[in-house]
Amino acid sequence: MNVGDKVEEFALEDQHGDMVTLSSLLETGPLVVYFYIKAMTSG
Repeated sequence: MNVGDKVEEFALEDQHGDMVTLSSLLETGPLVVYFYIKAMTSG
């Protein structure tokens, strides 16, 4: 994945258990996605 790449529509649960879609987030403006490389891993 590179800066500016398009991603497919997705839906995930938020901290309250509600489903949130990519398109609903983009309605409010640009979106930054950050990945924690070692989150929830043993390394």
